[in-house]
Amino acid sequence: MWLRRRGCLRPAGCGVEELRRRRREREAALRKARREQQLISKRLLRDDAPEEGEGGCVAVILGQAEIQQFLQLAQRGTEEKERERALVSLRRGLQHPETQQTFIWLEGSMRTLVGLLTSNQALLQLEAARCLHELSHSEQSAVAEACLPATSYLLTYLSGHSSDFIELCLYTLGNLIVESEAVRRQLLPQGIVPALAACVQSPHVTVLEALGYALSQLLQAKEAPEKIIPHPAFCGSYSQLCFCWQLCPRLHSPTTHAATVATWPKAELWGCCGVCLVPSLHHLQVNNALLITHGALSTLGLLLLDLAGAVQRTEDAGLELLACPVLRCLSNLLTEAAVGAVGEQMQLRDERVVAALFILLQFFLQKQPSLLPEGLWLLNNLTANSPSFCTSLLSLDLIEPLLQLLPVSNVVSVLVLTVLCNVAEKGPAYCQHLWPGPLLCSLLGTLAFSDTEVVGQSLELLQLLFLYRPEAAQAFLQQSGLQALERHEKEAQLQDRVHALQQTALHG
Repeated sequence: MWLRRRGCLRPAGCGVEELRRRRREREAALRKARREQQLISKRLLRDDAPEEGEGGCVAVILGQAEIQQFLQLAQRGTEEKERERALVSLRRGLQHPETQQTFIWLEGSMRTLVGLLTSNQALLQLEAARCLHELSHSEQSAVAEACLPATSYLLTYLSGHSSDFIELCLYTLGNLIVESEAVRRQLLPQGIVPALAACVQSPHVTVLEALGYALSQLLQAKEAPEKIIPHPAFCGSYSQLCFCWQLCPRLHSPTTHAATVATWPKAELWGCCGVCLVPSLHHLQVNNALLITHGALSTLGLLLLDLAGAVQRTEDAGLELLACPVLRCLSNLLTEAAVGAVGEQMQLRDERVVAALFILLQFFLQKQPSLLPEGLWLLNNLTANSPSFCTSLLSLDLIEPLLQLLPVSNVVSVLVLTVLCNVAEKGPAYCQHLWPGPLLCSLLGTLAFSDTEVVGQSLELLQLLFLYRPEAAQAFLQQSGLQALERHEKEAQLQDRVHALQQTALHG
């Protein structure tokens, strides 16, 4: 979450450089504080809905006797089809938490299921893996830990030839990883890091998506910074991951598919490699420099441009599955000192990035307002230390569209005002584009907000504007600005800034 901004800007006794220094310190702290907890959600693959509909079979809760019967049939049935049907019935039953609990406490049940997983009959292997997948989706950690005897085999099968089977194993491992520390303690010495790293070379996009999910779950573990991210096999995969970033948009670009509407619900595949690196950017900052040197900024910038083009061609809401990780990756990488070292190699310093970001903001406003803070946080990081991005914002006449986002929510308002502070802080030439214009009227509106953070950010923007454009203070007074400030004179967190701004507006 964002931390409250502390400290206040005062004109008395503070020169321009001192104001800039204070603002840079607060902005750096604010950006570093932006480390939201990653979405930890399990995924479930079920592709037999038509089969269930046609056969009239529905998932039912199974008791001990029924579980034992299905396991015995699967293990000792005379015909392969009979054995497979028994596992299918068991799998449907395992969709219920009650059946899962019964299964794990039934003596020998997991041992039998692992035996079927390691059999030499592909169909039985697949159905046994699907049973394990159902168990991995449980919300009970005891169920995940009961699957421990199967994890070494799931890892082994990642080097197999069936992309469908590898995908299933990856999702199952990802579900188990996030649920239990005991599972991770077993998987690490079993070699999960090199096994996942090897999957980066897969030519199958569905495997890459599943890999992204499994990696994201693994890298969110508390032991990730010490035991996982520094692993040589993982570190050696950065360049391949960046290559996959470049590959995925081209595989799923609407320009290469006639059925755009049919392909864009699969937008999650497009963003798989973006998703898989998001947690590492939160857990171990030192590796971000390595990501940048491998071209992550440039590649993510290209993904951002492709995504903006995509939202103009389709209204499918599934695009946020890619948008969120791409925006977060870019935002977090831009906080790194390594960004300054690569200089112009970023290939992001042009108006296309700002224009693309505003296309996405308009899309979010209509389809997914909850993602507006993600886009605005990226805009904040782009403009914080970059006059060129601030210039792009002004040259594209995007100040007014930005102001139109103020009523959305308090969080959005704070971010919009922070971006405008970034612009105003760059000096008189930039403030000339902020006023005259609709800015003062909008700030009079935000000063009426009850949220202290919104009001505080409004005061900071006014302070910067009056510092570089003293004429704006007179316009502020003529628009009943003092009355707007008086509302907050008695608020402890704001009264110093309100008083300082009142003095500036009256006396210059």
